[in-house]
Amino acid sequence: MVHRVSHVVCTLKEGGNVLFSFYRCQIVKYINVISKACTKFGPTLFIIMTPIHFPNTKQHCLSLRYKCTKIWEEFEKAYVGHDPCNVPGENYDSLIAVAPLKHSCGKTMFWSKTKDLVRDFTKNREDVFILEDTLLGSVLDGLNWCGKKGSSETFTEGCPEWDECANNPLRSVWNRGSHASADYGCDDVTAMLNGSRDRAFDPERVFGSVEVKRMKYPKVKSLKVVLFTQKNTQSDTQKSSQEANCNNVLKDLKGALDQGITCTCKEVTVAKIKECSSNPKKPIGTCW
Repeated sequence: MVHRVSHVVCTLKEGGNVLFSFYRCQIVKYINVISKACTKFGPTLFIIMTPIHFPNTKQHCLSLRYKCTKIWEEFEKAYVGHDPCNVPGENYDSLIAVAPLKHSCGKTMFWSKTKDLVRDFTKNREDVFILEDTLLGSVLDGLNWCGKKGSSETFTEGCPEWDECANNPLRSVWNRGSHASADYGCDDVTAMLNGSRDRAFDPERVFGSVEVKRMKYPKVKSLKVVLFTQKNTQSDTQKSSQEANCNNVLKDLKGALDQGITCTCKEVTVAKIKECSSNPKKPIGTCW
């Protein structure tokens, strides 16, 4: 469903083609409903972000002026002209600085091996934000790009995938975004992990290797782990030996978290999370 557009905040054009169009309303999250591409990413020339809902369009929508040209310049600066396997994460620091995170304290959520379920859960809610709900995260999610040494162009074919080399543009921007998200998190943060895996907390994944390590007490006081489990036809006490459980997760996290951060864990069925996804006004605490 395409939601109506209320207010154009700023548009960046190059050669008559729209590169970015950003929309922003007060206390309303945004989703990308048209495309995730821009002029240099192929035939679709348009990035458009629209409000999920409008409590009162005229009263609640306002301009939040992003420096669109600056965003585009800093994005290109990170990788254009570089070997696609030599784009370190710090190349994106200036990009993240001009498009910082904006959500309220206590609403940060992380995830690991649960992207589709978590994305569906958070996209219509105003009380929790993942990295993919942010301006940069929403726009870049699902894209791949790179430069070539000695070239001033952006390429979308022949670019390294996530695991092909450590310092490729895709991996570096998401790792750096995870740095920023973990640094931004405060008070109580939440993580949604996949309980159907035998090791729900994997120290080699981004959540374990980046985000957990950057949470610092007393800025972050607690971490609540929501452990997804499949709807079980067996009794609640008869869990598969292949399925992770909260005891294992808490044990693994105990030595990884900064001293002082408390950690709790709750096992929740996928069915219950999906029920909450379809009812975003339901208080988040009742979803687990």
